[in-house]
This record gives sequence, structure tokens and C-alpha cells, in this order.
Amino acid sequence: MSVVGLDVGNDTLVAAAARQRGIDVLLNAESKRESPAAVAFSHSARLLGAHASGAASSHAPFSSPKRLLLLASRPAPRDLPRLPFPVDVARSGAGGGARVHVDHLGRRIALSPTHILAMLLAYLRQLAEDDLGAPVADCVISVPCYLTQAQRRAYVDAAAVAGLRPLRLMHDLAATALGYGLYRSDLGVAGGPTFVAFVDVGHSDTQAGVVAFDASGMKVLSHGFDADLGGRDFDEVLFEHFAEEFRDRYKIDVVGNVKASMRLRAACEKAKKVLSANAEAVVNIECLMEEKDVRGMIRREDFEKLCAELLERVVEPCRRAMADSGIGLDKLQSVELVGSGSRVPAIARVLAGFFRREPSRTINVSECVARGCALQCAMLSPTFRVREYEVQDVIPASIGFCTNEGPISALTSNTLFRRGQPLPSVKIITLHRTSGFTLDAFYVDENELPPGTSTQIGSFEIGPFQAHSEKSKVKVKIRLNLHGLISVESAVLIDDDQRDANSADSMELDSNDNMDHKSRNEPPMHRQDLQIVESIYGVMSKQELLEAQEQEQQLAYQDKLVERTKERKNALESYVYDTRNKLSERYRSFATDSEREEISVNLQQTEDWLYEEGDDETEAVYTSKLEELKKLVDPIEYRCKDEEARAEATRELLKCIVDHRMAAKSLSAPERDAIDNECTKVELWLRESSQLQESLPKNVDPVVWSHEIKKKEEELDMSCSKIVTSRARGHDNDDGC
Repeated sequence: MSVVGLDVGNDTLVAAAARQRGIDVLLNAESKRESPAAVAFSHSARLLGAHASGAASSHAPFSSPKRLLLLASRPAPRDLPRLPFPVDVARSGAGGGARVHVDHLGRRIALSPTHILAMLLAYLRQLAEDDLGAPVADCVISVPCYLTQAQRRAYVDAAAVAGLRPLRLMHDLAATALGYGLYRSDLGVAGGPTFVAFVDVGHSDTQAGVVAFDASGMKVLSHGFDADLGGRDFDEVLFEHFAEEFRDRYKIDVVGNVKASMRLRAACEKAKKVLSANAEAVVNIECLMEEKDVRGMIRREDFEKLCAELLERVVEPCRRAMADSGIGLDKLQSVELVGSGSRVPAIARVLAGFFRREPSRTINVSECVARGCALQCAMLSPTFRVREYEVQDVIPASIGFCTNEGPISALTSNTLFRRGQPLPSVKIITLHRTSGFTLDAFYVDENELPPGTSTQIGSFEIGPFQAHSEKSKVKVKIRLNLHGLISVESAVLIDDDQRDANSADSMELDSNDNMDHKSRNEPPMHRQDLQIVESIYGVMSKQELLEAQEQEQQLAYQDKLVERTKERKNALESYVYDTRNKLSERYRSFATDSEREEISVNLQQTEDWLYEEGDDETEAVYTSKLEELKKLVDPIEYRCKDEEARAEATRELLKCIVDHRMAAKSLSAPERDAIDNECTKVELWLRESSQLQESLPKNVDPVVWSHEIKKKEEELDMSCSKIVTSRARGHDNDDGC
């Protein structure tokens, strides 16, 4: 069973696989280690990855899956102008309030961010299966630490739609830290843990964290983030700068033109990369809009001045992570800087000022997350043996519970799972209730979430039930699992008339994960498992999930059909060109003038048809056209191939005749004469056939085919064997007498 780690970034996709020799980053069809996180649709085909990115000029791809997922729960108006496709955020329902629409196969399709994410995961699954040559199901998927419950469930649902079984949703920094720490034997060997800070400046977000390493494993101490600050924001500074410059100089409004905006943003991204190693960068775009060529230049120092506010924001997640970790800057052994947006020199400079040390770049900034996820998947999978190494993450945001009747007295500030506590975690709360009730889950502090995110998580209806006593209580087990998902696992009604009546609720940590444990001396109690109805806000219902899976299967089938059709079309086109060349060279002497003329005409007609009305046909039509051409060409091809095969078959037959005559020398005269007679008959047949064949031109069917000569060889072997066998049988009869 294959074991893979998947990193779905806002801009790129990376897949890594665990093999016996280590972790490998998998290559896509273009032999690249990263693929664009994009999905595009034409009227008949769906394009994924690099194919979708290449289609941007005619069909704007759906990209930025992380931002789409955030738009589903907190519409951000400043995000919408950056997307080269319209997004409907005025609805609510499964997957939140965002939808994109596309015309495909003659019908209008509405896609949720969850389904777009599923398409990208399915693309990575197929990429992994093509590389590994085996089915892929088990995986670990990377997620930002700031995702809400609804967004985490969207990842799990997307994986189900894509045919994947995630063993864990792993925070980006935890995956990076695992890949960093597992192979270093010098961490935590000086009598205490080694503390390392990680800063991940991605395409659309920035995350920071502090991790403690020792010989037995790693423990994440804290998370900090800015969900709205990434490399694309530095690109946007350049975009706004040049858009204003071009408006003043060339009198064009790039912002109001979607295609021109896409081209300018791409040029600004390249300019930012140039500024990473050079003092200045030039933006030069031909025919940007209104048939005008534009040119602009910016110096690195001017770029850094424009980005001053962004650079200040880079430090904030680091400051929060350090404060929550409880350690001082002087305790850090290293600061590791990763992420696609981290290549801006000014970012490293401001981080050096905050941490009082230069950030290190000892790990691959683009592949570290996927590699860490693959390692974690190998650890969780029973098919791999990995050395014992504990990976402990923490809860990124506090989660609280209350009932429909009000706060739970046992919970301080209504908090059940506190930020910074170990993940996963299981807790039990004991509530004194005599009838059904509802538990409401929520985030305790909105400041621990991205701005504008709702604090509501969902509700859990317990019951209905009717207790037999007013002393009855309900024990509720609540789990925060490896994915970071909250669930009410069980609720048990306990009727105990012999206990003291105590109306106070209580809470306990279920370290043994067992609600049925009881002392031998306790009196018997009546226990009843209660029904739990879960309702998480903004997630797909079971029916919607099934519909999404069915829709994805239909799209995947259409993808394969389009691919097969393309292969058939390419095969037909290649056959036309290949046959035309062979007809004038290799096949020339094997075809009559009339055959060459007929085939040439058909080849030209097929070529013209391919580039005109046959440009977009079905697989069956291309197959039929190819078969029609082969009916004309096959006889000529057979003559050509058989001439070579006939010469080889003739040599083999002559060798067979010589071998049998040599072997017959040890036989008696009658047997020797019989074998020689058989060989002579075959030799005579071969001579007559060869003489007749030499008198014929090559452009007619041969008198004797190579397979007939091979058959003669088999008949000669059989005849000679019979002669030798009958001789041996005669000797046996003589011995018996």
C-alpha cells in the first residue's frame, strides 16, 4: 500500500511518497516537482495542474483554493478583485457561502470550494498512482493552523470525494518540523530540549511556531498566524504600483481588464523574484491592452518602502508564537524560514531584527511540508516501519461548550479545550439532566481566529430521553481528534438512586479513553446510551457529499474519455505523417503506382479533415478513420515486413535441413535415406518457391509467405522425429523377442 503526503498550497501542489529508501517528491507529467493549484474547464474538457495554468489565456482557471475556502466562511471583498473568475458569495449552505460557476458539456455547473479542493486532491492522487504504479488511498494532508472546524471538515470531505483516506490533517509547521527533526541526531542531547522557531511565509498566509525537540520526538509549543499576509500581497504591491504608473503614462486602466490584470500580476511576480537577487527589475509586456506595449522599472529599495506595512505585519505571528511558547528568544537554537513567499530579502532582514539572529534556510522551502506529511503518513501506516518518534501538536484555538439552558458550571469561561493543550485530546463532562438537551460548540476567543470568522462551530442534540430519577446524570465524551475535528463520541445516561443528589456539573480528562470503568465496590447503576444528532455549521450534508462524489466520478470519466479521444486523434495524425514518409521511402518498392496514388489521396484528405471539421470528434470516429487507412496500407506493410522475415525464415529452414542430415549420419541406411528424402523434398520446394518469388516484383503479394516457410520447417522436424521414433520402437521390439 502506498503512503503519501499531500501539500495543497494556495498557488502550488506538491506530493511526496515514503519509500523504503526515504522520502521522494513525486514528479508530474511535465517532470516538475510542483504543480499549479488550478482547475480549468473548456466546453468539453477539465484541465488540472499545469494544463489548467497553460489554458489561462482562453479559459480562466479556478485557483487559490485556500482563499476560496476562506471566502466560504468569511467573505473578504479585497480578495474578490484578485481572482480572475467570478465568485458567488451571496448564498449559504454546504461548504459555506461561496460558489463558482462553469459551463461544461453544455450545462451550467455550480462548484463549491470543497469540490474544487477535491479536484486538486484527485489530481495529486492520480499523479502519485502514475509515479508509484499502485493505488493510493492512505495519505496525510497539510492544512494551515488557523482553519475552523467547518474548513477542516471541508478537507476531509474533499478527500472522500477524491477517493482518499486521510490518516491525519497535519498543520503545515508541524509537518515542516517533523521533516526537520527526524533526521537530526544532535537535537535535545545536551540534557534538555532544543527549541527551534519556524516561520512559513506562504503564497497567501504567514504562520509561525515554536517547537521543542528531544531524542524521543518533537512537541509544538505554540502557533501564530496572519491568514491574510503572504507572497501574493507583495506581488499586489507591485501590481498596484505599475497599474498606477501605466494609467498615468499610457492612459490605460489595467485594473478594469481581467486578462490584462492577469498578465500584469504574472509579470509582477517575476519582477519580485528578480528583486530577490538584483537591485532593480524591469516589467516589459507587449500588447498589454489597447494594443499598447508597456515598460516599467522599480528598484529594490523603492519596493521595500512600498512594502513597509507588510514587513511590519510579518513579525506579528512570530511575536504571538514566542509569547505563547513561554520561552525567551535567547533559548532558541535556530530560526528556520520556509515558504514560497520567504525569498524576499527584506523579510529575512526584519525577522533577523526580531529574533536577534539570522534566519536559516537549511530545508527546502517548497517541499518541506509535503515531505513531513509523507513521514507522518509512514508513521501512522501499518505497512511501514519507522523509528519511534513522537509528534505532538497543540490546539490552535480554544473551544468551548454550553447547553441550551446556559453555561456549564464545570467549565471555566465555558472552555473545554484550551489553546496550547495537546492535540488530540479527549474529555468527559458530567451533566445533571433529566431530559434531552443540546450542547453548543463555539470558539471562545475570536482573536484566535482569522478576522471576520464566525465563532460558531455547531450543535449536538442529546436525546430525547426521560430520566428515572432526579439524581440522574449524563456523561458526555467529547473528542478533538488528529484532524483537529471536534465530535461528541458518546453520551450515557446514568440513573443511580443510591448516590447523593449533587446538581453540580463536573469535568474530567478521559486519559484511559473509557467511560465504562467503575469500581468493584460501586453499587449497580442503570446505564443508557443516548442518541446524538450532530449539526456542524457550513459543512456538507451526507446527501450533498454523495452528490459531489457522483459529480466527480462523472467528471473523472469524462476526463478519461477526453484523454482517450486525444490519444486516438494523435495516433491518427501520427499515422498520416509516418505513412506518408514510409510510402516515399521504405514502402515505395512494395506498392504499385495505383496503390500509392490511392493512399496518398486518402492521407491528404484525412489530414485536411483533421484540421477542419475533424478537429473535435469522438474517439470512435478517430478510430474508424485510422482503421480505414490501415486497410489500405496494411497489405503494403505486410509485403515489406515479410521480405525481411522471409529471408530469415529461409535461413532457418536451410539450417534445419543441414542439422537433420548431420544427425542422420549416426542412423542406419534406411533411416538415413528416409530423412534425406524428406530434406530433399523440402529443399526442392524451397528452391522452386524462391525462384518463382525472384521473378515477381516486390509490389505484389509473395508466392510464399514467411509463415509458410516456418510451417515447412515444423513439418520437416515432425517427419524426421517420426522416422527416428519408429526406429527406436523397432529396436525395442527386437530386444523383446
